[in-house]
Amino acid sequence: MPELPEVETMCRGIGGVAGQIITGVSFPRRTRRPILISPPAGRLAKRLIGSRIDAVERAGKRGVLRLAGAAADEPERLVIEPRMTGLLLRVPPPSDAHVRMVLKFAEHPPLIFWDRRGLGTIRLLTNEEFYRRCGPSVLGPDALTLAGAAFHSAIHHSRRPIKQALLDQRVTAGIGNIYAAEILFAAGLDPRSRCCRISRAECDTIATVTRKILRRAIRLEGSSIGDETYRTADSRPGRYQRCHQVYGRAGAACPRCGAIIRRIVQAQRSTFFCPGCQRRK
Repeated sequence: MPELPEVETMCRGIGGVAGQIITGVSFPRRTRRPILISPPAGRLAKRLIGSRIDAVERAGKRGVLRLAGAAADEPERLVIEPRMTGLLLRVPPPSDAHVRMVLKFAEHPPLIFWDRRGLGTIRLLTNEEFYRRCGPSVLGPDALTLAGAAFHSAIHHSRRPIKQALLDQRVTAGIGNIYAAEILFAAGLDPRSRCCRISRAECDTIATVTRKILRRAIRLEGSSIGDETYRTADSRPGRYQRCHQVYGRAGAACPRCGAIIRRIVQAQRSTFFCPGCQRRK
């Protein structure tokens, strides 16, 4: 968390910074856990000031500001990975103690990166570095464009569980624990099913429901679960958690067949599924 719908929602929410020139940069020093900033904060600030933000983009679960001008000889990208609790905000943050970066503009409210747990990262990358870190060799096809044939080709030789394949960013970029559970429920597949037993037709189904679920989650501005740390860029909770069919619902009745939803642990992550209507291959 945040996953593709949440990062996409944040990127759309800060889209107004496109075309703005960065006039100031600060990295507040707190007693909290420091995050990874590359290059170091002082050098990064000097390279950012005077740059124009050409576009706000997303690469998997990362927000990307495409930059031009000022200190760089070629276009660069400021890549912000929220990880567990990071937020991109254009309004005051939930707390001052966890503000990690503030970008200031002459004609737009500041852009704030806030991260309570300090697991996020901020990196300024050249085009070459960006493609090396976020290109096809690292990130698979974006989950919003997932195709059944490509997905089957990527997984059919593997004996690992299908849930783990969905979480593998090299297979498809953007899916995390929440949406993997919801996708497999919609596809009617047990998360423990081995990839090599998943048919081409079932991969087509997975791809179709993946696109459908993620698009609906984006329309509802993502999922705010637990303590609702995730917020939109203007600090509102998402609404897709109201649509969760299995995630976080262990012990409740399946909305499809009435069986009791189970929780198991896979690769140290909680997995929720219905043993009644998600068949194990």
